[in-house]
Amino acid sequence: MTNTHVDYRLSQLDQLEAESIHIFREVAAEFEKPVLMFSGGKDSIVMLRLAEKAFFPAKLPFPLLQVDTGLDFAEVLETRDSWVERLGARIIVASVEDAIAAGHVVDDGKTSRNRQQIGALLNAIEENGFTAAFGGGRRDEEKARAKERVYSHRDDFGQWDPKMQRPELWSLYNGRIHAGEHMRIFPLSNWTELDIWHYIHREQIEIPSIYFAHEREVVERDGMLLSIGPEIQPRGGETAETKMVRFRTVGDRTQTGCVESVATDTAAIIDEIAIARVTERGATRGDDRFSEAAMEDRKKEGYF
Repeated sequence: MTNTHVDYRLSQLDQLEAESIHIFREVAAEFEKPVLMFSGGKDSIVMLRLAEKAFFPAKLPFPLLQVDTGLDFAEVLETRDSWVERLGARIIVASVEDAIAAGHVVDDGKTSRNRQQIGALLNAIEENGFTAAFGGGRRDEEKARAKERVYSHRDDFGQWDPKMQRPELWSLYNGRIHAGEHMRIFPLSNWTELDIWHYIHREQIEIPSIYFAHEREVVERDGMLLSIGPEIQPRGGETAETKMVRFRTVGDRTQTGCVESVATDTAAIIDEIAIARVTERGATRGDDRFSEAAMEDRKKEGYF
């Protein structure tokens, strides 16, 4: 028998894409001055690709904002610049080093650049008057991020209160804010790391080369493989080794570890992630291992 009905059901990936695009359009219509936080990592690149689709063929109706720690991987910055140039987007770079020089951030010689991003980020949001900031956080990454709503309210100090989250029944979002407050918006909330890689594979999205397996000189420290460089050198009984590794997440070079891998393309990475039992942040982000509530503490202070 011939089927006379068209099947309009979407795949899981298409459903996630449609939800994210809906969120982008809602925010653009509701908020006066949004901005997209763009690090050049895989999640923020997927987020930027979704924003591109949401407003195509027009240009993005908001700028990009990167908080430069001064310790970012060169490959990530190259990919960031490539995307900005291709889209003709405007990017604002908030430098942690400039924030330290201006007195907005205190460098005590102990705090990681990832944590020092908070002051630089809040200062950039306040100076530019942004009322909504898109972030690439996902609920599967970490316990504190699992508490987030899509619209995450921040008070006039940029702080987050996990007990004051607004209900989002039937995907209805409450974007009301008072003067000085802003919203953090998470279009990728319902995505997983595996969804991100399936989407990168399907869309053939340009990402930094360090996400793929390559030979790199590393040292094992605190259960992580850290890349040898100006800031990371062997200590005491540590030995530098050359291994085939890749990065699951990118950030401050001194806090971001890599994992041994032979996955040199997206299909192989998908196979690898499908059997992983630890999230990328739990496996390779040193600042998230500081304490059980490390991420939640940073988020309360204003981290994305």
